[in-house]
Amino acid sequence: MPDKYKSFSELNEKEKRDVDFCIRLQERIGTTAVIAPHGGGIEPGTSEIAQAIAGENLSFYSFDGIKSTGNRDLHITSTRFDEPQCLALVKASPRILSIHGEDSEQQVAFLGGRDTAMLKRLHDSLVGGGFVVETHKNPALQGTDEANICNRGRDRCGVQIELSNGLRSSFFPSLSRKGRLTKTQRFEQFVNAVRAVIV
Repeated sequence: MPDKYKSFSELNEKEKRDVDFCIRLQERIGTTAVIAPHGGGIEPGTSEIAQAIAGENLSFYSFDGIKSTGNRDLHITSTRFDEPQCLALVKASPRILSIHGEDSEQQVAFLGGRDTAMLKRLHDSLVGGGFVVETHKNPALQGTDEANICNRGRDRCGVQIELSNGLRSSFFPSLSRKGRLTKTQRFEQFVNAVRAVIV
């Protein structure tokens, strides 16, 4: 499905901040930035996961869809994601980890990005934690484009994790707004496996 908006400025003309979407930001200078550019109801569960990975010592950013319906309209693809606060954080950060949602029902984490050393460490940590880890067959979901938001940090190489719908569903009682308030043990296991190598 093509994006409704080609840029944040275009989206911002039609959608209302703090009514249709909100932005959450916690900058911790000099640390990895964990971002969810399609958070809230856009790709449900991604902002909760990113915030938990960031914890108290990494930078965190989330662009959250908060409409009652139609949050998919707020999706801006990662190679064109240009919300100013996110861009400023990314440019100031040594490493970027972006968390995304993918539609398949198998329980799998698809790793991508240009930081090959970190990808290897993440792969080993997640597999060791009992997670299925793959590279997505769709090149557009592999995070290797230089314009991808995960690759726009200071070192120009970051990491993208695409979490299948099936895997995200195992992290919460449901992917509804209310359901995402409660996290499962599987959620904690995933966060711990990522933090073990990111922090």
